Amino acid sequence: MITPFGKRDEKAVALVAFRGIVEVMTNPILKTLSPLALLLTSCGSSISAQDPAVVEPDAAGAAGASFAITDIATFNEPWAMTFLPGTDLALITEKKGALKLWREGASSVVDVRGVPQVAYAGQGGFGDVVAAPDYAKTGLVYLSWVEAGDGDTRGAVVARAKLNTGETPSIEGLAIIWRQFPKVTGRGHYSHRIAFSPDGKYLFVTSGDRQKFTPAQDLSVNLGKVLRLMPDGKPAPGNPFADKDGVSPQIWSYGHRNLLGIAFSPDGRLWDIEHGPAGGDEINLVQSAKNYGWPLVSDGDHYDGKPIPRNVTRPDLAKPAISWNPVIAPGNMIFYTGGAFPEWQGQGLIAGLASGGIVRVGIEGDAIRELERIDLGNRIREIEQAPDGSIYVLEDGEGAKLRHITPKR
Repeated sequence: MITPFGKRDEKAVALVAFRGIVEVMTNPILKTLSPLALLLTSCGSSISAQDPAVVEPDAAGAAGASFAITDIATFNEPWAMTFLPGTDLALITEKKGALKLWREGASSVVDVRGVPQVAYAGQGGFGDVVAAPDYAKTGLVYLSWVEAGDGDTRGAVVARAKLNTGETPSIEGLAIIWRQFPKVTGRGHYSHRIAFSPDGKYLFVTSGDRQKFTPAQDLSVNLGKVLRLMPDGKPAPGNPFADKDGVSPQIWSYGHRNLLGIAFSPDGRLWDIEHGPAGGDEINLVQSAKNYGWPLVSDGDHYDGKPIPRNVTRPDLAKPAISWNPVIAPGNMIFYTGGAFPEWQGQGLIAGLASGGIVRVGIEGDAIRELERIDLGNRIREIEQAPDGSIYVLEDGEGAKLRHITPKR
């Protein structure tokens, strides 16, 4: 057992600036910018390229403010969390390379042995964790992280392993089943979020553009894409470009930037949430073979203020379901299906980094409407629904709190 880490080191402003600086240092187009310009145009800033809509919280939003928050445990740069089906246990990744096993209600956690070495720096390190759809039978979990390549290159990977939750928790038989290609320089925009289709047949993986812009439109590589795989990592049969020469058979959709959330809504449709450049964070309804436009279009601009054509200028490209200016800087996104907050049923709950809380959204056909912002007073990296329908959020950074959100009784 380990004890909680120390008090939180407040550094939200530095992290906001760092995101823009990393973007510049890894892209020759942007290297001429001044540090001041970077700070002002970082995705975490309040600069707005356009104002999509101003919406007031609805009646459900007002009711939703009636909840209690309990601080449970403390982590060091947590990145992802998943509850293990049929148990009261959850796994939590820490970006520097630790995997933690936590029992619901406990204030302490246990280190899981057998974790891989990760390439920690910038946005890189340990990433997502999800339980296999047949976890109750197989004990398999899926993990993503960043690994180093030749020279000064890196790329994200996805692996699966059997989880042992006994007295000394460990993962066994860890095997990498997917890699970003090519590995490139830089330390940002890995994305590496994981989601299984509702029927459990397909594994979806998000792969960021690695701050290289053009790979998102290049169908010969898997950067800037959503990939549809089999549970063993092989390309799924029936993928839209599988029969085309020189095209990756993994690709489901393309033209994506930095996808930090991917989730199926209760009606079975797949959605992603992406960071824009200087403005233009967006949610997309992810559909087979669609091109979502990056870097050809965006509802944000380059960090030096150079405009990018807006999504509306290219009707041939898939437009976002919603975009934000100022940005919310999303951590991840879930669709709520529990009974603890019945007024949120079917709605999206977004972990907000720059927005410092939860952003609640509703689906309206193929569009998304923002309904409410719940201020939690700190950057939120991850949001998860517990088996009982209550909500857990993980703050971002060192000394980050795990917070439990329940209805007031």
